Amino acid sequence: MSSDAAYDSLVAEGRQILNGLRIGRPGRSRLYWMLFPPAQVLRLRYRICVHGRAHVKPGPAILVGNHLSLLDPVLVGLANRFRVTFFTKVEVFERIGAVFFRWTGQIPIRRGDETSTKWALTMAADSVSQGAKLSIYPEGTRSEDGVTLHRLHRRVLIPVLQSNPTVPVHAMTIAYTDRRLWRRNVEIRFSECLAIDLEESANDITQGITEALLALGGMPYEHTFSRIRTSHHESA
Repeated sequence: MSSDAAYDSLVAEGRQILNGLRIGRPGRSRLYWMLFPPAQVLRLRYRICVHGRAHVKPGPAILVGNHLSLLDPVLVGLANRFRVTFFTKVEVFERIGAVFFRWTGQIPIRRGDETSTKWALTMAADSVSQGAKLSIYPEGTRSEDGVTLHRLHRRVLIPVLQSNPTVPVHAMTIAYTDRRLWRRNVEIRFSECLAIDLEESANDITQGITEALLALGGMPYEHTFSRIRTSHHESA
């Protein structure tokens, strides 16, 4: 089976798993770059400063980040001019704003459903194989105070790393700082490629990534899982 045929089969499988949900073309949407120019209007609202951009080389990468706002992955892609793919809870694809996530090729995932999760992980691996940057937000939901990093979930993070052992992994932090008139400053930071040993335990790998995020972003940390929200878009 050709690569395109295998992809189409995978998309069809996803629609079946998700009960006929319209999911677009996860990781491969042809509309992604068409939406890039109009998205620049966000720069009128946000002044984005990127640190460590040179650490992230062309080609596929896994970006593990903290999660503060609905716009986190959008601003990361906007500021760095690379395709960003991320997991999004399936409920988002059932709402009015679903068109944005379909058109940008994001990956729906149903929390707590093993079949959906396995499919989403396979789709993520395909996206990475096509050269995309896969953003993961293992807190599972946005920080309640907009600053604190919470304990990281492993249910998606570890399988993604194990499925893509040769792909560079970077810590990525975002911070929304002072406001000047109507514009808000946003700082995005990328670490150098992390030295991850997949022979280590899941606990040790997760702890190492947590420490990398804290060293990079300097945010406070709370060793409890953040409360999962029941509305709006969330990334995994």
